[in-house]
Amino acid sequence: MNISFSVNDDIIFSLKANAQEFTQDVRFLSALMWYRRNKLSLGKAAELAGYSKLDFVERMKLEREAIFDYREDEMDEVFSDAAKLP
Repeated sequence: MNISFSVNDDIIFSLKANAQEFTQDVRFLSALMWYRRNKLSLGKAAELAGYSKLDFVERMKLEREAIFDYREDEMDEVFSDAAKLP
């Protein structure tokens, strides 16, 4: 599937980017948004962004984005389950 939309040149100019950089950033940021909302897995988000999983994680790291973002109650559950292991 191909999705397209128009962007005024002045927006690209304001961002000091070229069309290719802008497109890559839009793909990454949309993938990141769907990943954060738990709508896409890490692998599917990477695919949407046009990256391998490892490259997507590296980009997240560069952007200072949390790779795993658990709420406190979720972390309590993880540690509770881990404590039950032999």
